Amino acid sequence: MPEQLIAFVKRDCPTCELVAPVLAQLAGSGELTVYTQDDPAFPADIATVIDDTRLDESHRRGIEIVPTVLRVSGDAEQARIVGWDKSEWQSFTGVADLGTDLIDWKAGCGAINVEPAVLEQLKIRFGETGIESRRVELGTAEDEIEAMYERDWSDGLPLVPPTEVRVLRMLQGTARDPQESLGKCPPNMGELTVEKVAVNAVLAGCKPEYLPVVLAAAEAVLDDAFGMHGVLATTMYVSPVLVVNGPIRNRIGMNSGVNALGQGNRANATIGRAVQLIIRNVGGGKPGEVDRANLGNPGKYTYCFAEDEEGSCWSPLSADFGFDGGESTVTAFTGYGLQGIVDQKARDPESLCQTFAAALRSMSNPKIVPAGDAMLVVCPEHERVFRDAGWSKQQLSERLYELIQIPGAELVAGVGGIAEGIPESMADGTYSKIRPGGLLIVRAGGGAGMFSGIIGGWLASGPVGSVPVTRQIK
Repeated sequence: MPEQLIAFVKRDCPTCELVAPVLAQLAGSGELTVYTQDDPAFPADIATVIDDTRLDESHRRGIEIVPTVLRVSGDAEQARIVGWDKSEWQSFTGVADLGTDLIDWKAGCGAINVEPAVLEQLKIRFGETGIESRRVELGTAEDEIEAMYERDWSDGLPLVPPTEVRVLRMLQGTARDPQESLGKCPPNMGELTVEKVAVNAVLAGCKPEYLPVVLAAAEAVLDDAFGMHGVLATTMYVSPVLVVNGPIRNRIGMNSGVNALGQGNRANATIGRAVQLIIRNVGGGKPGEVDRANLGNPGKYTYCFAEDEEGSCWSPLSADFGFDGGESTVTAFTGYGLQGIVDQKARDPESLCQTFAAALRSMSNPKIVPAGDAMLVVCPEHERVFRDAGWSKQQLSERLYELIQIPGAELVAGVGGIAEGIPESMADGTYSKIRPGGLLIVRAGGGAGMFSGIIGGWLASGPVGSVPVTRQIK
């Protein structure tokens, strides 16, 4: 087949305006077909211009810059040039005197079809999104928000409708294949793909840049060691607690300071919520069904915060799990709500350790040992007490373990008028309130106020139930 030339232009491009006479010369000789992206009357001196304002042909040809000229044989592209380069155009077209009165060079402009919002719509129209989720058609009279409630997708709060455009935009937050499987999601063991994570991230209100954190968090809670099925099925009121470390905290604007465990920060709130919605919508973990928590806790909506690494004199939590400080990670921990520790008078590490230990010993019930893992969230003013004394995090941890060893005689059932406790036969032993390796220490919170906190762990903490799991954020 004879070769042909095809050009793509738009009026809103100075370079296209510049080369309009050249295009007219080529079109007049029958050597060129012109597609216009924005104005069917441009270029004015060409008798037949093909209207490509829907951008179908531009998208099909992968046009990124205008003007672009293609040499095609039949429908197959042989070569292309972009922008304006006089000598290149003369060589490409074989017309030696082409554009002799024009400047030698001028860069082209971005094509309309690759503008983000336009490209998304084109990908949807051409079926190129890679999205395979079932489309749910709503009635014309249905309210989107109410429709999602009625379909039981919600955690009780309004959701962001997961339109195809929103899911496509969310998937731009990762280079991973949308159909890559992260594993089976308890309790119903639904297949969790990157795409399904993205759908629930949209529902939760995440930005695309949060998606890598949500993916890593989902992988963490799906790890067998985390025991997500048991976390859901227990009548105790625990939920996944997510702690983010590394450079990504600052890139996406997470909160590790004032009100770090509270409301007001979009990244903190929606990342944690996305994980909970994944468990609900993909895994089927719904309250009153497999989720049997007798009280629940607000963390079942979202429980996610960043560690304040910049303000800390200690190594971050991620380092405790073998990661370098430059790596971004998320740690999933099975925890209850926050138990406050108020100590406004301690000015030396030993005094503050005694307070921390007393609070740790009260977890769940003073008579229960071990009482599960625990996350100690140390506020800046309390951390300063240890910093000023030169205490490392390891020193703090070792001293706390010494202080939470409890004589069996104090734990026997009935002692202190409390029926809970150990058998009389165990009275001669000494018992640790927290299993070895089960105490996690992180630094977070506002700069004023000597108020730290404990996130108590599930009584089934440990290898037989749930252990903290850390995943690198890719």
